[in-house]
Amino acid sequence: MKLLKDILYKAGIEEVVGSTQLAIEKICFDSRKVEKFSLFIAVSGTQVDGHQFIEKAIKDGAVAIVCEEFPNEKQANITYVRVQQSALALGVIASNFYDNPSSEIKLVGVTGTNGKTTTATLLHDLFSKLGCESGLLSTVVNKVGKKEIASTHTTPDAIQLNALLRHMIEEGCEYCFMEVSSHAIHQHRIAGVDFSGAVFTNITHDHLDYHKTFDEYIKAKKMFFDKLSATAFSLVNKDDKNGLVMLQNTKSNQFTYALKSMADFNCKVLESDFSGMLLNIDGSEVWTKLIGGFNAYNILAIYSTAVLLGQEKLKVLTAISQLGAVDGRFQYIKSKNNIAGIVDYAHTPDALKNVLKTINDIRTRNEKLITLVGCGGDRDKEKRPIMAKIACELSDQIILTSDNPRTENPEEIIKDMREGVDGVHFKKVLAIVNREEAIRTACSLAANGDIILVAGKGHEKYQEINGEKFPFDDMQILTETMNQMS
Repeated sequence: MKLLKDILYKAGIEEVVGSTQLAIEKICFDSRKVEKFSLFIAVSGTQVDGHQFIEKAIKDGAVAIVCEEFPNEKQANITYVRVQQSALALGVIASNFYDNPSSEIKLVGVTGTNGKTTTATLLHDLFSKLGCESGLLSTVVNKVGKKEIASTHTTPDAIQLNALLRHMIEEGCEYCFMEVSSHAIHQHRIAGVDFSGAVFTNITHDHLDYHKTFDEYIKAKKMFFDKLSATAFSLVNKDDKNGLVMLQNTKSNQFTYALKSMADFNCKVLESDFSGMLLNIDGSEVWTKLIGGFNAYNILAIYSTAVLLGQEKLKVLTAISQLGAVDGRFQYIKSKNNIAGIVDYAHTPDALKNVLKTINDIRTRNEKLITLVGCGGDRDKEKRPIMAKIACELSDQIILTSDNPRTENPEEIIKDMREGVDGVHFKKVLAIVNREEAIRTACSLAANGDIILVAGKGHEKYQEINGEKFPFDDMQILTETMNQMS
């Protein structure tokens, strides 16, 4: 329970009608979750406007309302607070309600198009091996120490975020590593949160269904760094042309990492195959079980972050050598008849290109590379032909299939992808709408020594069709099929 006046601190108040000496037991921005003695924050969301549910919230027990516009009729026993921006106020209020947990934990946010999940997850695993209690907030799962909590969004909403941070502190966590999506930044889900550091992995074509232009997408990412405090650190990938853009106007302490250019932290890939890589990180050699140049960047990012957080270099390198692959990120299996299977979350053009380039750099070219790929429905349509084009150029056989079609006709999605297939590649392209059938077909086409890449869904354990999520696991189906062939 908190007094309303205390949780409104720094919320951008413009006008108050009623008393702020009220006891608040719960804060909500979803009217369906309102109970007695709740504070309801009316937020104008992407789908609905919370201002439409003020009356319902009061009926269900809300004693105070935060909004951008007062309703035409106010109830005498209710306190109304008008703010400049409800979404911003929500973050600040949530932080105040949970006693500003981000100020009591070393919170590091990871943002970028590709590598967010891997980098955040590897940081959590790394610090666990270093003997440090830490939390994880990611697309795949949220963790408080070793305890797992289901994840529904890349970045939780402001109330969930602060509740989870408070829970982590109560469980003795000293660190928290979290993915920070462009949607969360733009929607102010991290407002009022105090970050100790921020990591930028890269930025490529994605989420233009939401941000509309690539420039707006970049601005959303940059907003995260612009709001860092002078005591925080910024760590950016210098090899990405927008890496240094993130550092413009930030008050934070600035650091860079790179494989191709001089930076504060450098890495070179000395050897690479399907069992892992030998890396030289800042003059020291370390073997990692992770595969591919993109993972060299992820490894360098976690090494750099750990050093900036005060960890000893030798201990960090030793722990890195013990880390395994992240679920659904270049997961590698091999059948008894020597067919290699790889499952990867690659769902953007750049990610798919990186994975295929990694495979092609390692393979002998005496084998076939069969790539199965689809694109999600109700999302950025521009990348569909690009994804198919990349798959065709870098693979020997292509199967276009469903990803998460959502409310779109999967055949129409595949038709959009086919626009990227040049005539010279027509003969090596199959279209199989049913994803399970597509995976089994890929396996039937493979011979001794061939490689199968199943791209797009990675860690996901479902397939979303017409608003319903059906159980579906790429790795499980691929493994079962490959074992049946052995």
